[in-house]
Amino acid sequence: MLSFAARVNRRAFLGHSACKLGAVALASLLDHGLLRGAEGGKVQRWKGIVNPPHLAPRAKRVIWLYMAGGPSHLESFDYKPTLARMNGKPMPESITKGQPIAQLQGATLKCLAPQCDFKKCGKSGQEISTIFPHLAGVADDIAIVRSLYTNAINHDPAHTLMNTGTTISGRPSAGSWVWYGLGSDSENLPGFIVLTSTGASGQQQPIAQRQWHSGFLPSSFQGVHFHSKGDPVLYVRSPDGVTADKQRDLVDTVQSLNKLYNDQVDDPEIAARISQYEMAFRMQSSVPGLMDLSGETKETLDLYGTRGGDGSFAANCLLARRLAERGVRFIQLYHRDWDHHGGIKKDIQKVATEVDQAMAALLKDLKRRGLLDDTLVIWGGEFGRTPMAQGNGRDHHIKGFSMWLAGGGIKGGVTYGATDEFGYNAVENKVHVNDLHATMLHLLGIDHERLTFPFQGRDFRLTDVAGKVIEGILA
Repeated sequence: MLSFAARVNRRAFLGHSACKLGAVALASLLDHGLLRGAEGGKVQRWKGIVNPPHLAPRAKRVIWLYMAGGPSHLESFDYKPTLARMNGKPMPESITKGQPIAQLQGATLKCLAPQCDFKKCGKSGQEISTIFPHLAGVADDIAIVRSLYTNAINHDPAHTLMNTGTTISGRPSAGSWVWYGLGSDSENLPGFIVLTSTGASGQQQPIAQRQWHSGFLPSSFQGVHFHSKGDPVLYVRSPDGVTADKQRDLVDTVQSLNKLYNDQVDDPEIAARISQYEMAFRMQSSVPGLMDLSGETKETLDLYGTRGGDGSFAANCLLARRLAERGVRFIQLYHRDWDHHGGIKKDIQKVATEVDQAMAALLKDLKRRGLLDDTLVIWGGEFGRTPMAQGNGRDHHIKGFSMWLAGGGIKGGVTYGATDEFGYNAVENKVHVNDLHATMLHLLGIDHERLTFPFQGRDFRLTDVAGKVIEGILA
């Protein structure tokens, strides 16, 4: 059996040989402190590869309110009088023939009227469903995009596309790209944090951890899933009898061993491990303070409709604001309750009640604290729903759906793009998922074509080989 030294030397020879060729590019991208760790076990805070920014940034951070399951645009932000008049009648074959359908193959395709009323809201007259009475109160702060389209008609690949810019699994998520590109303003919290909640109607499509994975980026850029109840991170508290000084000694010792090995093999994943050990130690002191809501006023808690720590979307929205204050770069909130193949009239009203007050409160709270101007808020799911009935529900739909954006650099009170009279095809100012990502990066000060990472012989980016900025919604 080879000795440790022999194994290290052989691996080092191969590793360093590759490094001399391939890691020259990598070293120009990744900070030395991230790769190898700073002296004494401490790790430099990653300040981003896009430093300085390509463009003048309008936003410093992103809060993405991700409605998993596919919210129906036809009951939320895209009212269709023609569809209402055609209720129960066949969908025109000229629209549906040869088009991708998820679960309605072979079925008689009949129109299903909008199941909710709409009204004009705010000074801008934005047309919003009555299922969102609280959001109606901040209509002038949001830009509704009615012309989204995507390529994946089933949930998992559609989540993958919405999060990574492609349906091919294994690519970095948007949050990982942003953290890698800009770094984080927080010393003691990860730059990308994910919060999840589930609704009461039972329409809960699974979501996978790979939706916030770092892909081929160093694993230190992976999103960290915070639990919505109890300790947000498992084992964040030290065992009884273990003081902070003892914990520091242990971390420093482990870091020294990792660094000793990394000096021999020069493995970026060991460097990532060094970084993550240090972050974990810092979180032990920062997370309890993050979760302590005793300093929040009754007025603020009433605004969100929660006392926190109950696992609800409302509690996660309040936590998202606290994370934004602490410098976290990318905060993603999943709410799983939007897959309405049946019972859409009753269930979409139920799930809207679960999110409406809190998402409006988040916008109000950010605004009054001076954070909305440099926080980009995005709301939406992986796709929309069909104008055709699936019993008393709607099937998956990819040709046209709605999302809204607010905050950093977004023009409030505007409606952008349009679908046809049935809400089937995006027909005016069409917006692909890659365009959404390009716009998000643009507002953060990043040229989406220049934020790349070399992998398997080519330079990859979040927007893949497409993407254009949605100029019509920019302030």
